[in-house]
Amino acid sequence: MKKTIFTGMATALVTPMTAEGIDYDSFGRFIDFQIDSGINALVAMGTTGENATIEPEDQTAVIRYTVERAAGRVPVIAGTGTNNTAHVLDNTRRACDAGADAVLVVTPYYNKATQSGLIAHFTQVADVATVPVILYNVPGRTGCNLQPKTLATLAEHPNIVALKEASGNMAQFMEMMRVAGDKIDIYSGEDALTAPMMSMGCKGAISVLSNVVPGLAVAMTDAAKAGNYEEAARLQLSMLPLIDALFSQVNPIPAKAAVSAMGFGQDYLRLPLTPMEEPFRTNLYEQMRKLGVTV
Repeated sequence: MKKTIFTGMATALVTPMTAEGIDYDSFGRFIDFQIDSGINALVAMGTTGENATIEPEDQTAVIRYTVERAAGRVPVIAGTGTNNTAHVLDNTRRACDAGADAVLVVTPYYNKATQSGLIAHFTQVADVATVPVILYNVPGRTGCNLQPKTLATLAEHPNIVALKEASGNMAQFMEMMRVAGDKIDIYSGEDALTAPMMSMGCKGAISVLSNVVPGLAVAMTDAAKAGNYEEAARLQLSMLPLIDALFSQVNPIPAKAAVSAMGFGQDYLRLPLTPMEEPFRTNLYEQMRKLGVTV
């Protein structure tokens, strides 16, 4: 088995912003809150961080800031994927130079790729990266599904160490575990499925949920890591209404509304994303309060 970047719960960080730019004061406090809550790793500039509307130089600055603020307390994973391989290579080089411990690379979206294209794309990225590469499969957003046979091929690359699997297809996940689980780590990218996926050998999650309830999310993965799947299931079920609320509109719209209500920056998103609408917002805050979050 290759080097494990983390086990347990990683937060795909929201990026606090204003109309003038990145709100680093709020972002720094939020990073500290996450680490103090026991989170096992941080992801900067993923989908939840609004990477699609942040310029490359600002993406690099956010990654560098996250690394500096984390100060070695937890690993920092940088999102570097786009649908243009040349841009991904540039993003990956910059993230490596900024001190990221690993990079997270999504399957190409819109123009998509064949399975052969995915192998060529990810191989080039892994050849260039000076840190480990985590693949990211989220066909509901990209329209491109990384198939288990393709994963098995990519898992042979010495610098591809893990997969974030967010297809929501448990049968596909289990086949991925069968053909590649002894070669790479697999993480849940579906907050509603983390406990069941860990019962099948998944190493943890890269999560939107943990932006809001990091302590409970960590308790769930800690229970699963300890083999206490009954407790992990109890916690998973207790958080399902909040998970549903966090995905009731397009991510990261609800996550930004939640984090802002918790005191970490403005509820500001860059177009084409717009602030959360009613009645979704009221329900989100209700579910947060039920789990002890002050709103």
